[in-house]
Amino acid sequence: MAAPILATKLFIPQPRPGIVPRPNLIKRLNEGQPSGRKLTLISAPAGFGKTTLVSEWVAVCERPVAWLSLDEGDNDPTCFLAYFIAALQTIAANIGKGVLAVLQSPQPPPIETILTALLNEIITVPGHFVLVLDDYHVIDSKPVGNILTFLLEHLPPQMHLVIASREDPHLPLARLRARDQLTELRAADLRFTHSEAAEFLNQLMGLNLSAEDVAALDTRTEGWIAGLQLAALSMKGHPDTTSFIQSFTGSHHYVLDFLVEEVLHQQPEDVQTFLLRTSILDRLCSPLCDAILDSPSVSGKETLEYLELANLFIVPLDNERRWYRYHHLFADVLRMHLMTEQPNQVSALHQRASEWYEHNGSAADAIRHALAAKDFERAAILVELVVPELRRNRQETTVTELGWLKALPDELIHFRPVLSVAYAYALFGSGELGGVEPRLRDAERWLDTPADMGKQTESPAAGMV
Repeated sequence: MAAPILATKLFIPQPRPGIVPRPNLIKRLNEGQPSGRKLTLISAPAGFGKTTLVSEWVAVCERPVAWLSLDEGDNDPTCFLAYFIAALQTIAANIGKGVLAVLQSPQPPPIETILTALLNEIITVPGHFVLVLDDYHVIDSKPVGNILTFLLEHLPPQMHLVIASREDPHLPLARLRARDQLTELRAADLRFTHSEAAEFLNQLMGLNLSAEDVAALDTRTEGWIAGLQLAALSMKGHPDTTSFIQSFTGSHHYVLDFLVEEVLHQQPEDVQTFLLRTSILDRLCSPLCDAILDSPSVSGKETLEYLELANLFIVPLDNERRWYRYHHLFADVLRMHLMTEQPNQVSALHQRASEWYEHNGSAADAIRHALAAKDFERAAILVELVVPELRRNRQETTVTELGWLKALPDELIHFRPVLSVAYAYALFGSGELGGVEPRLRDAERWLDTPADMGKQTESPAAGMV
């Protein structure tokens, strides 16, 4: 039994109404298609409009487009390939079914054999198509990088790959560039021009600034889109926008901190609390937010709707508006303020998130939040439950599992034979052979221990996976 696919990761973000059109960038993206180039890379820091630009381009692209929004869990090679194939299946429904079956077998063949079979199936897809990998900066796994490198080296001519990332991926970019197989857009390309900044500030944000004020703000932000948006939100209702702009100085980090404080302080107290406390979440839905806030006076559904209408850096993940996420940059800053203003709340918030995910069938998220709460006893119990089930389902989880185990205190694992064996298995699977024998000795030490002394803590989540 394979792990379920989270469908929202395959949804193509809908272009926001009222965005600033960027025909020159759309033209450059279009030029990369018929030229035979394999890869389009859009690489720039957070807040430069990468996803917005790609979704705008996809809306007018004449080729079928598949989309995959990556997250940290995709550092596991099997998980990455499962989602990669699921994205391809939005183009051709039957592609990769046999590959998935082989991938989840007890003894899968070498990865290059699996990838070769997948490439041979891609060749059979009629017509040209595009696959977008968004948020690729979350991938730091060398095995996943090797997979993508192999696929790029042998990419069929009808497939084009688009990667959006905050940083350059570990791929053979120099080789692709030398072969004229790479189209690149970077921060310098994505910055708003003066005319785009004027249209954004005056027409879309309704500020009615003078040409001099627009030029000053554009210069101070260097065309950084998120900075302009934060500045515009802060200036709404400001009695003297010219003075505000004149005082708008500093590096991006300082500017961001200042503006978020201005935006946050203009929100009602209950909205501020909602923003800070839900910032620990990678994805938000109203029941999860209700569980996190644990307050009958605050409605997760109503607050999420308010945040979307107020354009407070929240992104819908599906067409039904059930799941959302914060803009990554905004979430980072909210978490920083949470740690500064409500540090005593952080552990309890993660514990509530862990409990919600446990009762709603997401073991990995339950473990992640338990670890973030430093509730290591709970995390250990959850890992003990999950790892055997994953092995029974023949899921290759070495990367994820090893991360969980390394996050647990060593003395906690030392007295848990199930975790000791799992640790040895994960170390062996990752090639870290030096640590295997000590973990097996830890487990062996408990074989002759009386049951009442070696008894494991009862599970909080039987049958959770």
